[in-house]
Amino acid sequence: MSHTSGVRQAQKQKTRQALLDAALVLLEDQSLSSLGLREVTRAVGVAPTAFYRHFRSTADLGVALVEEALGSLHPMIRATVSPDGGSEERIARAVELIAGHVAAHPAHVRFVARERHGGVRPVREAIREQLARFTGEVKDELAKDSVSAGWSEADLLMLAGLYVDQMLATASLFLEALEAPEGERRRAADHATRQMRLISVGRRHWLE
Repeated sequence: MSHTSGVRQAQKQKTRQALLDAALVLLEDQSLSSLGLREVTRAVGVAPTAFYRHFRSTADLGVALVEEALGSLHPMIRATVSPDGGSEERIARAVELIAGHVAAHPAHVRFVARERHGGVRPVREAIREQLARFTGEVKDELAKDSVSAGWSEADLLMLAGLYVDQMLATASLFLEALEAPEGERRRAADHATRQMRLISVGRRHWLE
């Protein structure tokens, strides 16, 4: 690659990221279905035609935001149910990881929470595909645990789905408490811990 083409490619990537960042800010207060590409390009300071060098539509941009928001989380999701440590240690680790992620990436969490059931079909499908991947990966982690001995694949998948849904619910809980007083954030963490503990207790007695 020549120096000139390398610089051009870097600039293109920079503009693409700027469009994603600007869209994420604009989506703090509106849904993707109401977002106009002119809003996004105006925020970045490029012509509307420049948008199409990076995305086919705002739906395509939304799918890219889903990948940005969820694509890098697979190791973290697996870590929340890793068989390392006792049950209480794993629950504490899961709650801490989720709380930390929400604090670091609130806009991404808000975007996924809003668009999971939003009006843009390709984005809903992209979120669903990522969550299905999470569920499969969590199932594989759960299968390594001795507590899962004797479980059917279908039941492991069902349990994995419960954990993934609970992680999403926990993320939403922390998102709501993000700007709240410390006491409220602590209550949110306690509530999330109790919910995960309930799943864990049910898991231990499922085969009975």
